[in-house]
Amino acid sequence: MKKISFLLFAVMMASAFSSCVILSPKKYKSLLSKQDSLSAGWTEAQAKNESLENLIYRLRRDTTGLNSALAELRNRYTEMDSNYAKLRQNSSNEINKLSGDLKRREQRLKEVEEILRKRDEATNQLKEKLQQALLGFAKSGLTVEIRNGKVYVSLTDKLLFPSGSIIIDEKGRQALSQLAEVLKQQPEINIAVEGHTDSQKITNLGQIKDNWDLSVLRSTSVVRYLTEVSKVESVRMTATGKGEYQPLAENTSAEGRSRNRRIEIVLSPKLDELYELIKQ
Repeated sequence: MKKISFLLFAVMMASAFSSCVILSPKKYKSLLSKQDSLSAGWTEAQAKNESLENLIYRLRRDTTGLNSALAELRNRYTEMDSNYAKLRQNSSNEINKLSGDLKRREQRLKEVEEILRKRDEATNQLKEKLQQALLGFAKSGLTVEIRNGKVYVSLTDKLLFPSGSIIIDEKGRQALSQLAEVLKQQPEINIAVEGHTDSQKITNLGQIKDNWDLSVLRSTSVVRYLTEVSKVESVRMTATGKGEYQPLAENTSAEGRSRNRRIEIVLSPKLDELYELIKQ
């Protein structure tokens, strides 16, 4: 700075001498004042220049940081846009898959409903045929009804067996023969014969130990008559004994005990087609 002041002073002096003019003290002071003013202006300009250079440095640094942040944001945006596109594609595929599954399920439901409708229709027709065929035994305690999609033919023990016996009597054989004629015309029907008793203890029945034993032997007698005499297919038959454990009425009265002593022939349509649908 001193060198600059000196140079300015020298220039001014050279200019003064070159013009061959002798400066008065007043002019000399004026020149010195201008020199000081110029020097102060120069110093201020240098300070401003330094401040501007610092500002430019900070701006460049901030610009670099912003560019870096912008580049990162662009990368993140590109990644998110790619993920969003994949998500939309996956969602579209999933929606199409679910839509296809729903249509298949609806189709299967319609098929199941149609099978069940046919089953109910066949069950009602079977009930009507049995009621017509066995109409003459209604007063002897034979009933035909539908429960849970199955036809139940219930025969009281007095219609089939003498008291305490497992041998079917004549009237019972007539009823079973007429029942067999209907069953042989319905090959798609499965047949379960269930024996039932009251709760009174068995006495003096030889090798028959208890009510459960009696119920099994009576159901077996009915199955053998239907298969061996009436020629119903054995593969369709099942014999079971329920003993006293599924009563229709209280065992506290003679009437109730009579209702509980029965053979129930349970007829159910084969549902192989339905089972195949369910397994799919």
